Amino acid sequence: MKQLDYIIVGFGIAGLCFAERLRQHNKSFVLYNQPPNISTAVSGGVINPTVLKRFTAAWEADMFLKAAIPFYEQLEAYTSQKVIKSQRILRILKGYEEQNNWMLASEKDGLKDFLVDSIQKNVFSNVQAPFGMGEVQQGYQLFPKQLLNTYLEKLEGLQQLQKEQFEYEQLEFEKGQLRYKDIETQRIVFTEGVAAVNNPYFPSEALQANKGEYIIFESKELQLDAILKGGMMIIPLGDNLYKAGATFDRDNFSIQPTENASEEIQTKIRSMIGCDFKVIDQVAGIRPTVKDRKP
Repeated sequence: MKQLDYIIVGFGIAGLCFAERLRQHNKSFVLYNQPPNISTAVSGGVINPTVLKRFTAAWEADMFLKAAIPFYEQLEAYTSQKVIKSQRILRILKGYEEQNNWMLASEKDGLKDFLVDSIQKNVFSNVQAPFGMGEVQQGYQLFPKQLLNTYLEKLEGLQQLQKEQFEYEQLEFEKGQLRYKDIETQRIVFTEGVAAVNNPYFPSEALQANKGEYIIFESKELQLDAILKGGMMIIPLGDNLYKAGATFDRDNFSIQPTENASEEIQTKIRSMIGCDFKVIDQVAGIRPTVKDRKP
């Protein structure tokens, strides 16, 4: 029987971060992963300390950034992979009222460290922003798919990865000890994302599945070097490629992309930019969300 400090079930951004903390603290563990859907891999990877729909701060944004950015920088060193970069976020302002609201918000405690206290002139010839833009400071862009793949390779090389479905019925409890097949441990952590709705040890009503879709498009004319927020986000990927989205769907939980989502995203792209673009790809994932939107 193998003795381990932890068993981790599931591998998205939560499973990765927990595994990395265990590694940093010299704890032994194994991670079970069979990904029917990993929303992290198809996500936009934007770290935005604000809620740009209402010009408010994200929950515990300052505390999160102070912990998250050094953590991801440590991951860069460990994986020898570019994981994160600082990135401007520009919010298209819709009129004079939003200009005024932006300026008022930029003076508030909890926001003044994140919102630039002036209206930015639109310097992008193919972005439609006649009333200018608000600029977010301390925004970042993650590269989630590359990060997940690189870290999985690390786990596999260290024999800490099991590429199989976790079987809940095989988990046994006896005298303060957990046993799963040939492993004994005192702690098991489920980081399954939306799959937790099928976990018998987790209250399924606590989670709400939410499908999100992005499209990848090419535009040589756009020449955008910042994340742009309008009806949706447009995220520069380099080489004239951009990622746009995401949609929100609480009814359709297929991981297959849909034509309706593609049309919705393209309509919103056209409302934000004034140049041609070509759709290259479309991706979908199912997010685990909660009613209060807090972790």
